[in-house]
Amino acid sequence: MTKRAGPLLARWRPLLATLVVLGLTVASGTLECQPLVETRSVAHGREIYGRMCAVCHGAGGEGYKADQAPALHQPEFLASVTDAALTAAITQGRAGSTMSSWGLERGGPLAPADVAAVVEFLRTWQALAAPPFMDDRPAEGDLGRGATLFAAECATCHGKRGTGGPQVSVGNPQLLSTVSNGFLRLAVEDGRGGTPMPAFRKKLGDQGVEDVVALLRSWQTAVGPDVPRLAAPARPPPLPLGPVPLNPNGPEPNGFKVASGFVSADVVAAELRRGARMAILDARAPPDYTGEHIAGAVSVPFYDPDPYVSALPKDAWLVCYCGCPHAESGQLAQKLRGKGFTKVTVIDEGLRYWVTKKYATRAGTLP
Repeated sequence: MTKRAGPLLARWRPLLATLVVLGLTVASGTLECQPLVETRSVAHGREIYGRMCAVCHGAGGEGYKADQAPALHQPEFLASVTDAALTAAITQGRAGSTMSSWGLERGGPLAPADVAAVVEFLRTWQALAAPPFMDDRPAEGDLGRGATLFAAECATCHGKRGTGGPQVSVGNPQLLSTVSNGFLRLAVEDGRGGTPMPAFRKKLGDQGVEDVVALLRSWQTAVGPDVPRLAAPARPPPLPLGPVPLNPNGPEPNGFKVASGFVSADVVAAELRRGARMAILDARAPPDYTGEHIAGAVSVPFYDPDPYVSALPKDAWLVCYCGCPHAESGQLAQKLRGKGFTKVTVIDEGLRYWVTKKYATRAGTLP
């Protein structure tokens, strides 16, 4: 050992000892890794998601809690979808579906910073460090063959033109305008593990996948009865409550029971025709209300009823509804009961049934 080695070793001995002890504690498991500190933005996004999104997409993003809302905590989806596409979906919603427009620019409650926080929170679920290979070249398939394959393999879940089925509206122009051909190819080829969407790579082959992707892309700007247009921007929330209850001097409604928690839409419609005294509360986000609501209903969003509570009558029946048919309305009813309202019920079938029965509805901000 040289003369200089001794002093150098003495100088570095404390550091070397510390590193040895650290290595031993890590190896023995006595020193555990601490979780990363959650940023304020992620925490804000988590709170918004829990209050507004979990009702349909699930607390953990597992999906299918209501309206067959898709799984968001899905590796291939998060690895292939862009922040811009997520932002557009949250802000604009999906016209013709129960996915609300949450952005202020569409009349919803979320400012751009709020939407960005939700997207940032969703990214905390992303398991794949790098996105899978994305084949973004132009779709070169045959539309006729694609239509035949789609009708045979896809329409049952997604609807005959990619909308109106029980699963994701893959023909929705808003979705198609924000996702790439690579996103579409990956979804068709590999499916979405842990969801009802299977992989079609083997069944369709490369050409079959191309044909289906070409068909999907052709629907991006198509206009037809099954392709809804984006609704016009609505007035920013909160919307004025409007007069409650309806028929203030009318009789008590028949067939409403606190114990059951639900009432048939047919019963509600009949009691309205009879002039019964009640308040109809639309539990959805304001843009959904302005798009179409039960005639006479007022907007009381499920995620924030507090601005309206003091004006709601405690001596009249409060009838909540949504389109889920009763996930959001159920949450609203639960919150109202927690605030001391006892005469609260939920329309069992939701707005879609009401519309199919041709009961009275209207659009706009007025009840």
